[in-house]
Amino acid sequence: MPRPESVRHDYDVVISGASLAGSAAAILLARRGVRVALLERRSDPGAYKALCTHSLQASAYPVLDELGLVPALEKAGAVRNEARWYTRWGWIEPRAAPAGPELPYAYNVRRSTLDPLIRSHAAETPGVDLLLGHQVTGLVREAGRTSGVRASTPQGECEIRARLVVGADGKDSAVAKFAGVPARQYENARFGYLAHFRELPLHGGLSHTWFLEPDMAYAFPNDDGVTVVAVLPDRKRLPAFREDLEGSFLAFVRALPEGPLIDSAERITKITGTVRYPLHSRKPTAPGVALIGDAALTGDPLWGVGCGWALQSAQWLAESVAPAATGQGDLDSSLRVYARRHRRRLRGHQYLAADFAKSRPFNPMERLMFSAAARDESVARHMHLFASRLIGPLRFLNPVAVAKASAVNIRHRGAAVSPAHLPPTGS
Repeated sequence: MPRPESVRHDYDVVISGASLAGSAAAILLARRGVRVALLERRSDPGAYKALCTHSLQASAYPVLDELGLVPALEKAGAVRNEARWYTRWGWIEPRAAPAGPELPYAYNVRRSTLDPLIRSHAAETPGVDLLLGHQVTGLVREAGRTSGVRASTPQGECEIRARLVVGADGKDSAVAKFAGVPARQYENARFGYLAHFRELPLHGGLSHTWFLEPDMAYAFPNDDGVTVVAVLPDRKRLPAFREDLEGSFLAFVRALPEGPLIDSAERITKITGTVRYPLHSRKPTAPGVALIGDAALTGDPLWGVGCGWALQSAQWLAESVAPAATGQGDLDSSLRVYARRHRRRLRGHQYLAADFAKSRPFNPMERLMFSAAARDESVARHMHLFASRLIGPLRFLNPVAVAKASAVNIRHRGAAVSPAHLPPTGS
């Protein structure tokens, strides 16, 4: 049996899926000298994912910058995703410190704008061959590892050889299935519906999220004057909700504290959604295979992390494997580096999200941090870093931050019990 290095390769890397993760990985790998085949099962270069939060976390901004997409996004009208969050203690409204830098941000932008933009950027990148209408139907395996794909194309079946096959083909990844990579699933006890509206102003032009314990909702301003409104109730409410989907959706939004004036807005899309959307995690590598984006890890849509993690995992993969993908290193060692980085950066976030997906009220630690953030600007800024996925759970809940939140709440209770509210003392 010939060694992998001696086998002829049509490409260095073949990527299944030309959405955010796949297109970003293709660009970043090709810039590092990797020959990439970027396969997309849909034939329309303007195809896009409709069911999405349409938001990119601030943690993804460095990837957008490296890709060179920031000017194009700004030109397309993408909205910087500054946010405020409703809680039972009031609004959390992160603001920059008086003498400090502006808060990190990325963008709200509809996938109908974003997907064609990044895909065309990939197609124009030297070293990338965008192959539309190519659907992976199986993997080529040699010596116990994957060495290419079989695909159906408009011209018939074909086989494409490569040192590395990348699954960027979503939560139901065919590449993962063919490679025998199982998924660990976490039940999501909420369902979700969303719709797009015009002429729906939001306070300060900011993104809004409502933590209603256990129900959730959000409204995100997007490009071209469109606002995405989503509701994510406890699944116990699903039977009644489905009896009158439009009426239930509108009533839910009308009842939101300081909610958007939805009755005066123009709805420009159907109300669409999903009643079962489990979170799942897969080991992001196998011999000759890497998984990125939702193929590796599918988060809870209420947190809006999917687009950002798609871009970040693409960047981590390119940084880890590019030399080895061209035959200038040990590919298996490089894949282990990628897997460790993926696990280190995302496992803690996914653990907390899976726990919150049980559709429960806040636990004691969440009550501490959310209540303090509603009362103190520095705690609100700290929460913004976590919500933007710029810091992980360990930094978010470090002893100094927890002590600060505790002190804020103790001061608040002390201020609430003023002398006028104290019982009279005996004479």
